[in-house]
Amino acid sequence: MADRSFLDWPFFDDSHRTLADSLEAWCASELDHAHGDDIDAECRALVRKLGEAGWLRHCVPAAYGGAHEGLDVRSLALIRETLARHSGLADFAFAMQGLGSGTITLFGTEAQKRAYLPAVARGEKIAAFALTEPESGSDVASMETRAETTDDGYALNGAKTYISNGGIADYYVLFARTGEAPGAKGISCFIVDADAPGLEIAERIRVIAPHPLATLRFIDMRLPTEALLGEGGRGFAQAMATLDIFRTTVGAAALGFARRAMPSASAPTVVRKMSSEAYATRSPLPAAPISAPAPTRQSS
Repeated sequence: MADRSFLDWPFFDDSHRTLADSLEAWCASELDHAHGDDIDAECRALVRKLGEAGWLRHCVPAAYGGAHEGLDVRSLALIRETLARHSGLADFAFAMQGLGSGTITLFGTEAQKRAYLPAVARGEKIAAFALTEPESGSDVASMETRAETTDDGYALNGAKTYISNGGIADYYVLFARTGEAPGAKGISCFIVDADAPGLEIAERIRVIAPHPLATLRFIDMRLPTEALLGEGGRGFAQAMATLDIFRTTVGAAALGFARRAMPSASAPTVVRKMSSEAYATRSPLPAAPISAPAPTRQSS
């Protein structure tokens, strides 16, 4: 079993230690780091399994079926570290349920929270967070997807890309330019159900670590007024507030991946031999001296 001494750190309490122990036992029994070829089906099944086991309750507040009064980053980090160590796809499924519902938790109306959060916690709705565009990655303020007001709501045109859970999500938390002000101050947030007229899955994207990923296209996509999430023109701040919660958990997941990789990488050095001696017991080669770099001259 992986080292658990970090659970004695002072910012964890008994509830965190119980959570970590329970999840470790569940993962050992229920998860496998190897997955089949149908990644969409695998991911859907993992969301349901995580919901049925109660782990997704940590993604939403207690008032909507969650485990805590608010989102507890320590619990989220512990869960992601453990899931990532056992199954990269399970960690992905959990993280996206949190990221795709976090903006609703922070800024949604009571009606929006009740419509989406309980189903997310039960694993009955798959969530997605649609921010990145073909010409707008970390520079969110330069996004081009636009939402124009209509008599009964909004009409959206544009595209998003590298959207996790794209193609299998039941809804997307989507950001678009509404023009209240230039740059980041002119962006708003919307909840878009996957069956919204004008929403198209333009491309499914394949990556080295398989998971649902897609480019979305919006062609005169119609949304009702109540699809607006939070205050108009505040979408950039809402996106950053959501990402701030889950950024810490990315480091925890990376640690989980590393803790699984290290034994796998080092195990062969115990059994493989050179001159009848295992690699693991051989003295390392002496480092070659580093020559000082030749001085450089500015050309005239």
